[in-house]
Amino acid sequence: MSEKQYNVLILCTGNSARSILGEVLFNTMGKGKIKAYSAGSKPAGRVNPGAIEWLEHNGYKTEGYRSKSWDEFAASDAPEFDFIFTVCDNAAGETCPLWLGKPATAHWGIPDPAHIEGEAERRAAFNKAADQLARRIQLFLSLPIEKLDKLTLKDKLAEIGRTKD
Repeated sequence: MSEKQYNVLILCTGNSARSILGEVLFNTMGKGKIKAYSAGSKPAGRVNPGAIEWLEHNGYKTEGYRSKSWDEFAASDAPEFDFIFTVCDNAAGETCPLWLGKPATAHWGIPDPAHIEGEAERRAAFNKAADQLARRIQLFLSLPIEKLDKLTLKDKLAEIGRTKD
């Protein structure tokens, strides 16, 4: 019997930095167990150059990523999500579309590296954001998801979001 693949959506307002990093890290670290997507409530229209630089520097491909609206994933032909994570405080407070399948949701706030001034400081902020995301994804992947009831799972996801990195 094959292992279930979980669909994950990572949300942020602009879908240009943190949510893109989350999409890449989930897909890589999930090793086929996770199919991740990212979107934003007010997409920036492009991937942040700092995110592209971080991806290239760390050996990830950069083709195919784009800033997109969460409306794409609320359509009837969109994937049904098992999990939805907000990574910025603005998106966490917004009224989200109705998602098919009643996914488990959690807020995993990560400071925004996109607006940091200074090249070295911006690089450090992207490294920190990626490290925080990777640590939370690692904790998520260690959960026995299929053995947890919905309430326990919701508590575990929220706990991961409060993890201090």
